[in-house]
Amino acid sequence: MKGPGLFSDIGKKAKGTSSSTTSPSSPSSSSPLSKNLIRLGSPCFCSGLTSTAVKKGGLYTLDVSSVYKYKNTVVDVKVDTESNISTTLTVLDALPSTKLVTSVKLPDYNSGKVELHYFHENASFATVVGTKPSPVVELSGTVGAQGVVFGAEAGYDTATGKFTKYTAAIGVTKPDYHGAFILADKGDTIKVSGVYHLDEKQKTSAVAELTRRLSTNENTLTVGGLYTVDPQTAVKARLNNNGTLAALLQHELKPKSLLTISGEFDTKALDRAPKFGLALALKP
Repeated sequence: MKGPGLFSDIGKKAKGTSSSTTSPSSPSSSSPLSKNLIRLGSPCFCSGLTSTAVKKGGLYTLDVSSVYKYKNTVVDVKVDTESNISTTLTVLDALPSTKLVTSVKLPDYNSGKVELHYFHENASFATVVGTKPSPVVELSGTVGAQGVVFGAEAGYDTATGKFTKYTAAIGVTKPDYHGAFILADKGDTIKVSGVYHLDEKQKTSAVAELTRRLSTNENTLTVGGLYTVDPQTAVKARLNNNGTLAALLQHELKPKSLLTISGEFDTKALDRAPKFGLALALKP
């Protein structure tokens, strides 16, 4: 998609680099090693099956998802160990320069939502509407050029007649670095983040994020980094001023199949048992 990207993309680069956990539901989405299971734009009918096994602490979970694509339409169905069924339908270019996304998680029928994304060379617009009788409506937009983006978003609850959120942000993207300034939580939270690539091939990156909550006068500083050992292996680590140290090792066992090992512990409370996670995503 062309243009400056969606509002949710502002600051996403820093968050993805410093994150040292992986979501069991989408293990490949945050991985620098990930490849698309289905390349959008392929005119043929395709399908894929993904199985993700995750261990966090003493708990094992297993998700199985299947992706089907025909022309510009993609259907993603996932079933987890709690018998929840998540279905997402994505239609590209239903109208020129648009993407339509509908999703629902059963048995919670009220969890459904419809999203419409519009992309222009110098702007983007997105709207999200829930499918329940009195839904929350979210609107967001960005404008920008030459690597500088300005954006805003707002959420409105039609049941209460009140705004659930409003956020403003500025993002800067250059070949060597990415930066973002976000005013969130109805003006109560300020987030400043940045990613700097230490080499031309972007194998090594450093990241920092400062969050200040004005109502409590609380500051949180997180520093971290990403190192790509080889095309199949990457290491992430982060440390915040609260003493939480976390790290992640992700290895591509074979094309589209990922093994992720993560750990986290509190350096200020060494008597507490550290947390460990293990995730395996297999794709044919």
